[in-house]
Amino acid sequence: MNHKISTEPGARTRIDKWLWAARFFKTRSLAADAVEKGHARIGGATVKPAKDVRIGDLVTVEIERIVWEVQVLGICEVRGPASVAQTLYAETPDSQTKRAAEAERRRTYREPAAALQGRPTKRDRRVIDKFSGGD
Repeated sequence: MNHKISTEPGARTRIDKWLWAARFFKTRSLAADAVEKGHARIGGATVKPAKDVRIGDLVTVEIERIVWEVQVLGICEVRGPASVAQTLYAETPDSQTKRAAEAERRRTYREPAAALQGRPTKRDRRVIDKFSGGD
């Protein structure tokens, strides 16, 4: 399959298609949902999935509370291998340091409620009521 990457200044494609081709999301519909919810921005402004992204644009993508800030280097209409997808963007140094700090924070700090699943048991409820002052 030919993974034709355009690096011409006038090249453009939809933001949801670009995010999918750059492998930030597994499907185009997931990319479109993220753009609709405001998790992907171009130049700091929230956009719709049909908004064109051009080479040189600064795209901010938030995935599971991790923020990527990338400069668009190439446009590709089809999703290719990861090696091709990595040539479509360059992450800013500020973004790299923030992501590293967030990864370190996640490694050292675990959310207490992450281990809990479902509703509390009767015993758990009694403990909760005891600490919260409930009857």
